[in-house]
Amino acid sequence: MTTFALSCSNNVSSEYPAPPLEATFVKSGTGQKFTGSEEYFTGEVEGEYITAPNSASQFSVAYVTFQAGARSAWHTHPAGQHLIVIEGIGLTQEDGKPIREIRAGDVLYCPPNVKHWHGASPNSYMKHAAITGVSNGSGVTWMEKVTDEEYNKR
Repeated sequence: MTTFALSCSNNVSSEYPAPPLEATFVKSGTGQKFTGSEEYFTGEVEGEYITAPNSASQFSVAYVTFQAGARSAWHTHPAGQHLIVIEGIGLTQEDGKPIREIRAGDVLYCPPNVKHWHGASPNSYMKHAAITGVSNGSGVTWMEKVTDEEYNKR
């Protein structure tokens, strides 16, 4: 597991590692930790990579926690992304559409190449599991940051 596609990098190697020959187990809390880059996130964002893409499964899985008011920049996913909200209350928006609230238990599918953002609500943290597809070695295309005016427009 040397390369990851989710949320922090758009430079994923197109040569994925070979898939494991047997089932693998990742103990809770033992994945590779990361902090959301100021270039791509506003506020405090932390994550834990669980799986990397490989030749059999061209997607990554990570837990991502946004503290209250934290959010991603606008971005797209060339192969789409599924988000499963685990804890807290979040917000998400597709370009040109209203902001939607997401809560623990909600599942969000972001289709390929749809410009959007997601993060925590102003008064609550939000943790989600992100399953991010990879296409041509990329899992995300980052764009401009979500402004405070855009974030607070509800």
